[in-house]
Amino acid sequence: MRDYKWLHEYCLNRFGSASALEAHLPVPNSPAQLRAISNDRYLSALARRVFRAGLKHSLVDAKWPMFEEVFFRFDPEKVVLMGAEHLERLMQDARIIRHLGKLKSVPRNAQMILDISKEKGSFGHFIADWPVTDIVGLWKYLAKHGHQLGGMSAPSFLRMVGKDTFIPTYDVVAGLNAQGIIDKVPTSLKDLATVQGAFNQWHAESGRPMCQLSLMLAYTVNH
Repeated sequence: MRDYKWLHEYCLNRFGSASALEAHLPVPNSPAQLRAISNDRYLSALARRVFRAGLKHSLVDAKWPMFEEVFFRFDPEKVVLMGAEHLERLMQDARIIRHLGKLKSVPRNAQMILDISKEKGSFGHFIADWPVTDIVGLWKYLAKHGHQLGGMSAPSFLRMVGKDTFIPTYDVVAGLNAQGIIDKVPTSLKDLATVQGAFNQWHAESGRPMCQLSLMLAYTVNH
């Protein structure tokens, strides 16, 4: 694989200047900012990511104020009490997206947030304290303990709330493939570990957040 110096120089050539490049790169939230996010906002973001999967994001976002209303502003203590009959009634509510599997995931993910908060103090502390050098471990944790958070959902959720993460988008995977790091979409534990190792190397060489390195790698893919 190529080193960070090559990656940086490639992106500088593409954008023409360091300031132009920096203007296109995201900035993750600090650990303090992540800890300050309340559990209800994390649950709202989790639910929004679940509903966005396979649907136009703009459609989901337009309906989100009504989701906030029917799910008690995503207060986990209230949402976790929503039983099957309550969810069946929501299936008759035309103001929201009526997908029973996705609706069922909300109280289940509320339970995950409450369980983690009991152990860690808050879900925000849990997210903030997870090391970015094992961010794929956090993806796997959320996929295992949460509901409908497999595939791209966990990393996409983390990006939504500002946790530093790379995301294996089409362009990122193409960039990894071009450098001989992997030869397919990383789904196995071995391939995910290989990708994490590559990003860890660039992170150590540059001090840059994973989200910036992820986008810089995507910029190396010609369209």
